[in-house]
Amino acid sequence: MIDLRINESQQRKNIERCKEKGILLPTYAQMKDPSLIPASIVEELKSIGLWDVHSRNLFRVTWHNEPKERGGGFGPVNYFELPRTLTGTKARIAAIVGKWFPTGAHKVGAAYSCLVPELITGRFDPANKKAVWPSTGNYCRGGAYISRLLACPSIAILPAEMSRERFEWLKTMAEEVIATPGCESNVKEIFDKCVELEKTRPDAVIFNQFDQLPNHLWHYAVTGPALEEVFNKLNRGNDHLALSLFSSGSAGTLGAGSYLKDHFAGTRVGVGEALQCPTILENGFGGHRIEGIGDKHIPWIHNLRDTDVAVAVDDEIPMRLLRLFNEQAGREVLKENGIPATVVDNLDLIGISGIGNLVAAIKAAKYYELSENDIVLTVFTDSLQLYGSRLQELTEERGPYTQRQADKDFDMLQRLSVDYVADLTHTDRRRIHQLKYFTWIEQLGKSLNELRAQWEDYRSYWGNLHKQTVELDKLIEEFNAEVMR
Repeated sequence: MIDLRINESQQRKNIERCKEKGILLPTYAQMKDPSLIPASIVEELKSIGLWDVHSRNLFRVTWHNEPKERGGGFGPVNYFELPRTLTGTKARIAAIVGKWFPTGAHKVGAAYSCLVPELITGRFDPANKKAVWPSTGNYCRGGAYISRLLACPSIAILPAEMSRERFEWLKTMAEEVIATPGCESNVKEIFDKCVELEKTRPDAVIFNQFDQLPNHLWHYAVTGPALEEVFNKLNRGNDHLALSLFSSGSAGTLGAGSYLKDHFAGTRVGVGEALQCPTILENGFGGHRIEGIGDKHIPWIHNLRDTDVAVAVDDEIPMRLLRLFNEQAGREVLKENGIPATVVDNLDLIGISGIGNLVAAIKAAKYYELSENDIVLTVFTDSLQLYGSRLQELTEERGPYTQRQADKDFDMLQRLSVDYVADLTHTDRRRIHQLKYFTWIEQLGKSLNELRAQWEDYRSYWGNLHKQTVELDKLIEEFNAEVMR
């Protein structure tokens, strides 16, 4: 459960700080359904850019943003269905699109969900503390941005080998940016830096996405219903939600899978990871290039009870598809092979981890031999907007992208195999869950009783967490009322 005990004196200070700066906070209900947002705020947003550092953009922490860079309102969930001519599957595959969040990625939702409970209860003091956002990419970007909107100083931590765009933007947003050794899969180095900060910096408050239950909760309460809305649009009356699939990363987005399991009987939840670091499949290790997911441990907030299948993706595949989807020669080959221009022109909505999700979804759909009446849902967490430098690096490394290479890459996409797909048994799930012990109990001091409760009392543990949105919304509404008083 999220600790909602209140420090009244600090809570009052936080209210006064928000009153002084004109900050109001969206509820989970409003993030799920923006029609609940007051008309006055919707009107204000008409003059505010999607990435602007303006507290009203807190109300754009939703999947329902109008796909405009400035002045947009709210509408249906942004999603993208991939045609069978592209995926090579009988099943229909669609994804909700993260580009139209502030910062261009959906991680602002998880960050908001982690910081706001601390702010409204008075357990976080923005005048004297700094919010620390450890991440392998978009979460620390989202955390730094949300911190600015909430007038909270921040420290961003991410691996040194992440894309140049991430670092350049973070330097404009966070008070401090710390680059830890390694690449996407070097998560322990991030944890080590957090431990060091806790010991040496009394002003540092760690918001570790890998253990923050509000991360899971936001995706359960907001991303899950967004995916449900998309399925209801795609459903022709006799279709089945066969599978939802999300990268492991912090495991936050897998909370949406738990929501779908609660609302669609018989649906499966899949988890993707990099073949070069097969932690779930093989208790393995290594480095990889699928930016947006972290590895070598099982996140504390991963509900293994709800995970049915694991899929490993060779990181070479997303790198090749990044070029196929975005280079001129690649787009020409796609159109020549019958992919509609309206689809090809929107493939830049898919970033590297989104391509990884797509590949894993295709592999799982083939593995389960899904039919024309089966629908598979996933998430495109961010877009090419955050990876332009990677395309430049690939050109420098491999030379210009030619039609011959594009033909090979399209053929590779059409022939994706079902290797490295694990249909998880109950024993498999328990084995993977127990890997949490080594990171979270031995190294980071979590409670062994809580680890057991996540597995043995899972209905109460996760179910009671999911019910906390009601209490959180009540606290947010009371906080806002005091701000406006």
